Amino acid sequence: MELIKTIIHWLSYACYLYVFGYASLFKIFQKQSMMQSMQSLGFNKSWTILIGIAELLGVLLLLLGLYKSQFKNLGILVLLPFAIGAFTAHMAHQEYEHFYSSLLMCILTLVLLATDKNFRITI
Repeated sequence: MELIKTIIHWLSYACYLYVFGYASLFKIFQKQSMMQSMQSLGFNKSWTILIGIAELLGVLLLLLGLYKSQFKNLGILVLLPFAIGAFTAHMAHQEYEHFYSSLLMCILTLVLLATDKNFRITI
């Protein structure tokens, strides 16, 4: 059972890195389709680049987390608002082709934190 949990954790981690990695770089390097999509959501060029930089910071924390696990958890928590924001924005604008990846990121956030050996929430 522990092996399955570990496999799920690292597959989720790879998917999380991939989606946020390319999304942040597309925003920073101003890929035309990303810029048009963000503009349709109401974000101008400056905000789109700023969001991309913040997402890239979260991705870098995830990568640093390969060496120190607390940075991985911090990166996940930094990226959580962007996952929720993307989900709600795409739903509000009925952009269902982007809806699934943002929903997946919201779910994978919970999966990553729940399967991490070093993350606990005490109530």
